[in-house]
Amino acid sequence: MAETAVTKTRSATGRRRSTNVVVDNLFFVFGGAAVVWLAWIVLTESFSWGWFLVAFFVLFWVVVAYLVLPRLHRILTSIYVPDYFIGRARTSDGLLGDPINLAVLGTEAQLDKAMTEAGWTRADDVTLRTSWRIVASTLLRRSYDEAPVSPLFLFGHQQDVAYQQEVRGNPSKRHHVRFWRCPEGWLLPGGHNADWLAAGTFDRSVGFSLFTLQITHKIDANTDVERDHIVSTLMDARIGVDVEVIEDFSTGYHSRNGGGDSIETDGNLPVIDVRAVPVDAAAIAVADQADARRAARAEDRPIPTSLGFLLMLLRTVAGAVFVALTVIDWRQFVQAQMDDPAAALTADEKPIVQLVLVVVMALFTVGLLFYLLLAILVFRGSNWARIASMSYSSLLIIISAIDFFNGGPQVTLHNNVLGLPLDILVVLALSSQRSRLWARRPRPRGSRASRTARASSAHPAT
Repeated sequence: MAETAVTKTRSATGRRRSTNVVVDNLFFVFGGAAVVWLAWIVLTESFSWGWFLVAFFVLFWVVVAYLVLPRLHRILTSIYVPDYFIGRARTSDGLLGDPINLAVLGTEAQLDKAMTEAGWTRADDVTLRTSWRIVASTLLRRSYDEAPVSPLFLFGHQQDVAYQQEVRGNPSKRHHVRFWRCPEGWLLPGGHNADWLAAGTFDRSVGFSLFTLQITHKIDANTDVERDHIVSTLMDARIGVDVEVIEDFSTGYHSRNGGGDSIETDGNLPVIDVRAVPVDAAAIAVADQADARRAARAEDRPIPTSLGFLLMLLRTVAGAVFVALTVIDWRQFVQAQMDDPAAALTADEKPIVQLVLVVVMALFTVGLLFYLLLAILVFRGSNWARIASMSYSSLLIIISAIDFFNGGPQVTLHNNVLGLPLDILVVLALSSQRSRLWARRPRPRGSRASRTARASSAHPAT
């Protein structure tokens, strides 16, 4: 009986997850189509603003580079890019990234000790503070040894740790390598063991991505040179590192990474063994702290969710300002409706219209409060609130689109800056992969003690 109940619960959970995936995919595609429309509005709007054309061109580039193309790439790559190990990392947009050109045997503490002794600096995590600092260092040509590296993905998650060597006097150039921890029991093709896989490349300049038009680092095409540089620095440190090369691990090839940069490799894979590197308590503590930061990062509220909340809050504030101004000047507002020649109200109808206006304003205020509640729940991680918010914004977008394409008034940023654009951005932010995975993440119920007790009762000792 208990087993049947568990089976039913699991099947129900599976159905809920399947439904969530379908709904999220629909919103994901809809958000992509809506942001293409937003880009078109910005483009057509730019021709009517005279000297502001340059500013609107910049706005159009921002929308296309950071909203339209990433969403289109994510939709298309989910269809045609394999979701299994093929010797390449992937960008956050799903594009094939840098080649995997190193493997490591050993613990994180041993890896960190070896890289530090070899003259490498551990990169900071990507945050708003570190992102601003790297922009400032690039513009002002200031040194930033711990500058963060952009996220690349392998095994479904971004790099666990990254190291770099900055070229002195030129922050736009640097050696850097990303490391991913291999899943437990996972083997390389051919049955080779590896605890870590890595992608090492050399940043030669800052430029525009060929595929997304975003500002990014451009890498040197010959990734084998950087791979061999990493190996030589570890060997020169003389700390017990051993290296064995898997010849022709992959076919040598020429290709492009997610930024559109040319890459080439001979297909060899050095396996770096750091298991003989001695570590002390300090190195182990550093590795433990990194594990704790990664665990905390997995629970951190993603930027798209915070952005969605802020956009919803902005819409709520705009609505509240409208209600406040209308209430303050209520008599003039009502009188304007009464005196409208198109209405042609009789004396008996005017009291009814006044009552209707009061009811409409009250309903608008209640709806505004409910929308604020949805925003708060989205910020706290409620999945149903996220779906409801996207549904509401999508409905408004569809209504605007039907009216627009049926010959209604033209939608412009001038008369609708707090309407359609905000709704499109809300759908785009809350339908992002990071936002939906965070909202659907499993949450522990009750205290740790109660969970332990339930687990013990569910799996009694034999």
